[in-house]
Amino acid sequence: MSGIRGKVIALTGASSGIGEAAAIYLAERGACLVLGARRQDRLNAVVDRITAQGGSAVGVVVDVTRRDDLKQLTETALDHFGRLDVLVSNAGTMAVSSFDELCQDDWDSMVSTHITGLLNGIGAALPVFRQQRSGQFVNIASTAAYVVKSPQTVYAATKTAVKVLTEGLRQESGPDLRVTLVSPGFTDTEGVGKGAPEPEAAALARKRDEIAMPPSAIASTIGYAIEQPDGIDVSEIVARPTVQA
Repeated sequence: MSGIRGKVIALTGASSGIGEAAAIYLAERGACLVLGARRQDRLNAVVDRITAQGGSAVGVVVDVTRRDDLKQLTETALDHFGRLDVLVSNAGTMAVSSFDELCQDDWDSMVSTHITGLLNGIGAALPVFRQQRSGQFVNIASTAAYVVKSPQTVYAATKTAVKVLTEGLRQESGPDLRVTLVSPGFTDTEGVGKGAPEPEAAALARKRDEIAMPPSAIASTIGYAIEQPDGIDVSEIVARPTVQA
């Protein structure tokens, strides 16, 4: 618990799913949270829940595809808490489809959210971490970065990019910074198959209902990486349901 208490943690995609679960988990362990998400009503509900229970959290409406939004997130951390210790890049979309569906808007959305959004977060937080001579990136990928299964090819490609970017960032980070990749398997979130055409959306929803693990499992995984002592870098964690191939 002491490894989380008092840390200032910014988190994207915080209005539902893994992001919401992580926010609550970290708040219960004494973190000071700066939560970012696109849906202001859902974001406010998470902030209100945390503060009602005595936790510390502020919300910022963030679209990770916009550089200025990520800068506002980090600046909010500095304005409210005087520093930023961790950036958790969690925002994501999973509108998977076969290539023949030609859902190019969905392809663009996954690329801009997972790749551009991650880079925007790095661009906003890295100068802060360098000035502080401390900081941690926690980037959320997927088991799809390790095993490609149709019709998730574009999604898998973007999550593979997250994996590659995270490893490159780790190699360049030096002794002062920590960089962690968390790759969840099937997790019970509202985003599974959201926006995907039939029958892909229905198939993913059925699989979610059959085997998915709760978002709290990934929340505790994120917490484990953050709570390690300075100088200990948990570089990569894959967490999946035991029944997932």
